[in-house]
Amino acid sequence: MGQTVAEKIISRHAGQAVYQDQLAIAQVDAVMATDATAPFAIKAFHEMGGKKLWQKEKVVLIIDHASPAPNERVGNLHKMMRDFAAQTGCLLYDVGAGIGHQLMVENGHVRPGELVLGADSHTCGYGAVNSFATGVGSTDLAAVMLTGKTWLKVPRTIKVELTGSPPAGTVAKDLILFLVGKLGIDGATYQAIEFTGDAVERLSVAGRMVLASMAVEMGAKAGIVSAAGLQLPYAFNPVFADPDACYSAVHRFDVSSLGPQISLPHSPDNLASVAEVQGTRIDMAFIGTCTNGRLEDLQAAAAILKGKQVASHVRMVIAPASRQVFQDALKDGTVQTLPDAGATFITSGCGPCVGTHLGVPGDGEVVISAANRNFQGRMGNPNARIYLASPETVAASALRGMITSPAEASEKEAVPR
Repeated sequence: MGQTVAEKIISRHAGQAVYQDQLAIAQVDAVMATDATAPFAIKAFHEMGGKKLWQKEKVVLIIDHASPAPNERVGNLHKMMRDFAAQTGCLLYDVGAGIGHQLMVENGHVRPGELVLGADSHTCGYGAVNSFATGVGSTDLAAVMLTGKTWLKVPRTIKVELTGSPPAGTVAKDLILFLVGKLGIDGATYQAIEFTGDAVERLSVAGRMVLASMAVEMGAKAGIVSAAGLQLPYAFNPVFADPDACYSAVHRFDVSSLGPQISLPHSPDNLASVAEVQGTRIDMAFIGTCTNGRLEDLQAAAAILKGKQVASHVRMVIAPASRQVFQDALKDGTVQTLPDAGATFITSGCGPCVGTHLGVPGDGEVVISAANRNFQGRMGNPNARIYLASPETVAASALRGMITSPAEASEKEAVPR
């Protein structure tokens, strides 16, 4: 019987062939925890009697959710992580290094064919590089830190095939918002999603991370992007599904005429085309997060804003996904272009996305964000209204002071990505 990509990866780590709905005990390649979850995992690790990590170089702790610490309580949690890393020898990325999911891929802590766990729901973003990655609770992560193994039920898989060449101005974020709108926030609960098709094959790693990251917004256990077209700075062995693999559902969409998409308050699947809500006044524009804070996202925004000014009533906040992204943007002039247009850079990290600090909106304010979630209260204030869109749409909207299609704000065609 043929296997899906998820079944193949789990089988290799379980030491035997496993299929959907079966239980498996599998070896894990790496684990990650952030300052929002690591303190709980560390406590659980000690309660389990843990003194030594199963493999210290495979345990990665990242300070990104409240970075730098906004108060004494968080400062002490960060200190706990630093002390634990010093005692055990595990890897620690401190304030300003970047968002955990970006760092895991950027620094090669996760590679094709691997099984990786993280104490954060957007861990599924690592599926961009053809791995099986999923989020778990802090206690489950602590057990893996101790043993190097986990148990899981092998998920069923939904195959999504995207074909055609999207129009200029329609990018990976538009593709995934479209899919979330089609499948719904619970349309893939405890299933893996395989993203395939020629429209996917042309995407960069950054674009693939957008798809994989937001698989969890459909309830998915994992989002795995096809290795077809995948380019990485190292040699790897891709994992492909067998021709006779069994899928719970197959969805095929031609995206040749798909325009810019936007999620309306207060759910990622409350979808509309940008054209339908164009003209809605905004107060804040945000570009960043593990979904859309990479170099090409900043470059896309800079291409729209170069030589122009953000609307006077709009504050535009940008959080690079990592320090490396910021440094690369500094080298190519992007960092200068965006502040010249009125944007403000903040520390590389999660910040406004999770509503910890560095950009909490006020009551009644409207935010257009390149993030992944817009549930009520997501950015720290339940009385704000959050729209989700691509970095291009966010930049165009910041320029006009109202929700605007990229085509309406830039004479330069966007580069497909």
